[in-house]
Amino acid sequence: MSHVLAVLEQRDGALRKVSHEVVTGARRLADALGGEVHALVMGRGAVQGADASGRYGADKVITATNAGFGHYAPEGYARATSERAKAGGYGAVVFAASAQGKDLAPRVAAQLGVGLAADVTDVAVDGGKVTVTRPVYAGKALLRVKVNATPAVVSLRPNVFTPVERPKAGTGETVAIAGDAGRVVVKGIKASAGGSLDVAEAPIVVSGGRGLKEPANFKLLEELAQAFGGKAAVGASRAVVDAGWRPHGDQVGQTGKTVSPSLYVAVGISGAIQHLAGMRTAKVIVAINKDKDAPIFKVADYGIVGDLFDVVPKLTAEIKKLHG
Repeated sequence: MSHVLAVLEQRDGALRKVSHEVVTGARRLADALGGEVHALVMGRGAVQGADASGRYGADKVITATNAGFGHYAPEGYARATSERAKAGGYGAVVFAASAQGKDLAPRVAAQLGVGLAADVTDVAVDGGKVTVTRPVYAGKALLRVKVNATPAVVSLRPNVFTPVERPKAGTGETVAIAGDAGRVVVKGIKASAGGSLDVAEAPIVVSGGRGLKEPANFKLLEELAQAFGGKAAVGASRAVVDAGWRPHGDQVGQTGKTVSPSLYVAVGISGAIQHLAGMRTAKVIVAINKDKDAPIFKVADYGIVGDLFDVVPKLTAEIKKLHG
């Protein structure tokens, strides 16, 4: 029997949505290994929403508190996580492949002396060993890897593991972590203007490319995103970001953010392989481009060949009707 440690994330004292996905993935492994899921969250004090992790299959929720854990503290978080992993004798440690997880997971793996299976899209157990599936070659192929190390340290691609409610009679535990949080101290986090959704977490992403001709025309995409009732974020291709039209935080692709929303709308994006690597795992892809031979149509579920300046306003109007 091997238990699984699910490392959750919080921001401003509240649990992040991606944590439910981590618990769901950890539950899948724990069921196959015959163990329990222990969810670990670090914060200055109690984390709002952490107790709800039991709804997604956590048997125990452990809150590690420290005065320096209000914001992400790389050294302190890594030390607390690795010490818990060693003490618990876990068969697997599961993170989100978020901005925080991409920094924390390799630190923990190094302290545990094992490798890291990063950005995975599926997990299973084969012959008592954790096996993972992850995209390779810019998403053109899938690699299946058996992790022989114990614990198996894994990070899950966000928006791939749909949270599944499997309520458990979970317990709670609070542990005070002694010492400082490390040499790096985060004084504050500057949120995006207007509290807009992060493209990496939004269930719907509307992205634009050079086909929009100038930055002012991104207003068309912002209006389309707003028509979805606050559930959509606006993304951009690398060419647009390099030109200074949009901030780097909006970039989707191999050198930007990897997204897996329920719906991805690509507007005026040709579909270079670097961009496809960041969005091809979206559940439904809609492409709007006047070039019928654009590579984006090869991965799109639905394609509209036409002038985006005619198509997008009409699409926005129809979406508004659907949402009242």
